[in-house]
Amino acid sequence: MKQDHIDKIKEICKHFNNEGGELINVLHQTQHYIGYLPAEAQELIAKELHISVAQVYGVVSFYSFFTMIPKGEHPISVCMGTACYVRGAEKVLDEFKRLLNINVGETTPDGKFSLTALRCIGACGLAPVITVGEQVYGRLAPDDVQTILDQYKN
Repeated sequence: MKQDHIDKIKEICKHFNNEGGELINVLHQTQHYIGYLPAEAQELIAKELHISVAQVYGVVSFYSFFTMIPKGEHPISVCMGTACYVRGAEKVLDEFKRLLNINVGETTPDGKFSLTALRCIGACGLAPVITVGEQVYGRLAPDDVQTILDQYKN
């Protein structure tokens, strides 16, 4: 792990008074800074907060917001909630997988795109819905996928 990452994680932990009860806050800020939570970061957080690595890993693996895999520059999330699923989200997801040549949970070799499936984005009226970073796209069909990807390729 880079020295600047180590220093920043220590700074984040110190900001929360190195208290184990602040673990989720520390994880959120660390992931925001690094982009994900690699094993080395989890070990350092455990050491700084005086808790076990197992406890840190348990929280990271329990909450779907946290990831141990680096996300792409443009993280794509496909909603697979009931409304989206019924309206064809699976076909949209399959088209992303086909065009990007990756599976859910993976990142393209160039680091541009990563793909995840979520339970609900909370925009059911726009089903099926995806997000690319913070941008929401709704009422999608598989034919829309290439157009969306083209917006981010440059």
